[in-house]
Amino acid sequence: MASSVPSEPIHHIALTLADQLPILQVIVPFVAAPIIVFLGVRQMAWPLAFFSSVFCLIISFFLLQKVIDGTEISYHLGGWAPPLGIEYRVDATNAFLLFLISALSSIVLFWAREGLKAEIPEKSHTLFYALFLLCLTGLLGVVITGDAFNVFVFLEISSLSTYVLVAQGFHTDKRALTASYNYLIMGTIGATFFVIGIGFLYMATGTLNMADLAERIADQRDNRTVQAAFAFIVVGMGLKAAIYPLHLWLPNAYTFAPSPVAAFLSGTATKMAIYVLLRFMFTVFQPEFLEHIGLLELVILPFAIIAMFASSISAFLQRDLKRMLAHSSVAQLGYMLLGIGLFSQTGLTATIIHLFNHGITKAALFLGVGSFVFAVGGASYEKLRGLGKTMPWTSAAMVISAMSLIGIPGTAGFISKWLLVQAAFEQGWWIFAFLIVLSSLIAVAYVWRMIEVLYFSETSGDQKSHEVGFVMLLPLWLLASSTIYFGFFTDITLGAADTAAKGLFSGSSGMF
Repeated sequence: MASSVPSEPIHHIALTLADQLPILQVIVPFVAAPIIVFLGVRQMAWPLAFFSSVFCLIISFFLLQKVIDGTEISYHLGGWAPPLGIEYRVDATNAFLLFLISALSSIVLFWAREGLKAEIPEKSHTLFYALFLLCLTGLLGVVITGDAFNVFVFLEISSLSTYVLVAQGFHTDKRALTASYNYLIMGTIGATFFVIGIGFLYMATGTLNMADLAERIADQRDNRTVQAAFAFIVVGMGLKAAIYPLHLWLPNAYTFAPSPVAAFLSGTATKMAIYVLLRFMFTVFQPEFLEHIGLLELVILPFAIIAMFASSISAFLQRDLKRMLAHSSVAQLGYMLLGIGLFSQTGLTATIIHLFNHGITKAALFLGVGSFVFAVGGASYEKLRGLGKTMPWTSAAMVISAMSLIGIPGTAGFISKWLLVQAAFEQGWWIFAFLIVLSSLIAVAYVWRMIEVLYFSETSGDQKSHEVGFVMLLPLWLLASSTIYFGFFTDITLGAADTAAKGLFSGSSGMF
């Protein structure tokens, strides 16, 4: 495993293309989005969106290679050095997430070339791809920036485009408009709380650069303004991350959004919000601050456990596969919170690697559901009866991905849960290890219901279905097979997650 001891940040005047990679990561999709609209040529919309996303994927891969050993890259916008200027900062933590977001964006866009036609009229495709790129821009910007207010700016870019993307589901179900409106209200409340918290931080320190913030509030743990800032930021991002019980917007948003939107958001949006929480908790406020206020034991751990069970039970009670996966997402977020609440390097490693593993798993599952919708026009269990026989390739990919969702050995999901169990035992909290296993058994129950419907139920007499084409099967199987690959070959994911966790748990001494 590569050394995870961080070296000094790389400061330089960017002159070459390689030096400009951090800004190109955000600029490429941001510029491509209005070009799609201005051209107004439907045939050009998908190629521009797809190749912009692939370009971002290539950039994120090179950035990850540069920082996976603990090195950090500091990019100064306009040559203005921080804290006066805005800084883009790349380290093992956010480079890992940049790669996940851009990879899922590229895979989902490839699937959408055919799959989107069943849910959105072709005349609306130009708007869809432009909004998709704006959402991608916002997610990448939130992750890469080292400026606290810049996080809010990019958060709004991604959120505003997401609300419209979810609303695009009204072409097949009018309830998408209500879901989008609820998402807008809750998302706006979350963003307002977050920006109020940033305002309090600025009031207390006079700076917005995260590295500078970490230094200036290190000796202000008893400052009520700093404590209020922390509370507002946690609640605001808790809404964005759909942390239980702030998750009520998520089930309907994922259920009624177009399938590629649900696949992309389930794999990236809440993961981005968890990343922001990690960044502020451990890099800006520092682990010592968390110990001082006792947030993890009193708030994070209890709600993590509740989410793992309450949302898993809700998933089991659903009669629609898309809605079941939406409730399951809230339960899986509970595992990520549990890793944070265990307050150890192993726990943080489990959280970070679960961001990745759950991202690819849930994106695969939602693309599979999208394939079912493409074939039979819906995702209710009644419509899916017997599709394991008529759509064998799609159904097999769904089963493989669902095994990762449960955490079956040999899948990516198992690695995450094994690390969580290990972290619980390291802390001497065997009861949490038991609860992790018990909640996974509930996941077995709702996954078995899906398998039973697909393989052990008779197809309705008037139902006609057929396997989707290669263009839709390829991205689905790429994600499904990756859940197996990363279940056996963990050097990249586990190495990056471990390096990131070491940096986060060491606070400002290990990051920035």
